[in-house]
Order: sequence, then C-alpha cells, then structure tokens
Amino acid sequence: MSVSLYYRAQRATPLTEAESASVERIVAAHMASFPYDDEESLYLYEGSVSEPEDIVDGSTRMPSEPDRLLPVIVHVLDSVTELRRALTDAEWRVHVEDLDIPWDEAEGYALPGMRDADLTAELGEEGVAG
Repeated sequence: MSVSLYYRAQRATPLTEAESASVERIVAAHMASFPYDDEESLYLYEGSVSEPEDIVDGSTRMPSEPDRLLPVIVHVLDSVTELRRALTDAEWRVHVEDLDIPWDEAEGYALPGMRDADLTAELGEEGVAG
C-alpha cells in the first residue's frame, strides 16, 4: 500500500504570469536538488485541477524504504513551503492521507521530528540492515 503527500492551493483568481514563473522556478529548483532519481518527487498536476479555484494541486507518493522516507518528506515539504510563501493569498491544504500537515510561520510545513538528525541516522541504519 502506498502513502502519498497531497498539496493544494486555492483562491478565486488564477495565477498571474509572475506567480506562474515563481512556481516554475521553485519546481525546477526542487527537481534539480531532489536526492533520488528513482523516487517520485514534487508533482504538480497540469491542466487537470480538481476544483476551478485550484491554482496549485499535486501529490508525491512516499517511498517505502525507511532510509529514503524522511529525506523525501523534508525535501517535498520544504518545496511546498516555498510555494506557499510565493503565493501568500491562497488557501492551502497539505496532508498525508487524512493527516493534515500543520503550517508554522517560522518553520513552514513540517512533521514532528522530521529534522531530527538522530532519527534520520537511525532510519538510515535500519535501511542498511534491512
């Protein structure tokens, strides 16, 4: 069974040209720095938004390997944080299945412990041992 991270921004007005350029720049930077060629990364649906007021809509399937899970979550949530900061007047929802990811003005989108170096090292060791 796969688990996915979903992200959506909505507002009544479509993206401006400048906003579209910002979104494209953020996505390109994300893709260039994504750590794994064989994992799904930030993926924005093009031309098939769920609701008319969707200005950003996408998802990322999470890796099943524990040693890859946290790096992917951190990278994608950092990118979604950057998108939200570029589109400040939109209403955002970011969630893993039914669990909403909280927004923090200082940190952005984050899950508890996702930047914990000890946890990352422990998961890396499990991936090597498993």
